[in-house]
Amino acid sequence: MADSLSPECTPLKQEYDSCFNVWFEGYLSPAISPSATDAQRTAHYQRKAKEFEDKCGKVYKEYQACLQSAVKQKGIEPLLQQAREEHPLREPLPPATPSSKDS
Repeated sequence: MADSLSPECTPLKQEYDSCFNVWFEGYLSPAISPSATDAQRTAHYQRKAKEFEDKCGKVYKEYQACLQSAVKQKGIEPLLQQAREEHPLREPLPPATPSSKDS
C-alpha cells in the first residue's frame, strides 16, 4: 500500500486500506442467489453498506479529515476546486459501441 499525501495520515490510510480490503473481499463473495428478487438484492446491498459503515466508517472519516487538513496545509485546495469546476463529475458515459471502422 502506498503512503498517504501527508506522512501523518499514512497510519490512518493503512488502517483504512486494510479494513476496506477485508470488507471488499466479503462484498465480492456471492451471498445472494442469481435468482434473487430486486428487493432481496437491495436489502443485501443495504446490509453491505451498513457493514462497511460499522467496520470501516470511523477510520474512513478520520482519514478523510486528516487528508482535508493536509490539502489545506499544502495549499492544494484551490487547485482541487479548479479541477472540479473544469471537469465536474457527471453520470458515467454509456459503454462504447464498436464503430463501423472496427469491423
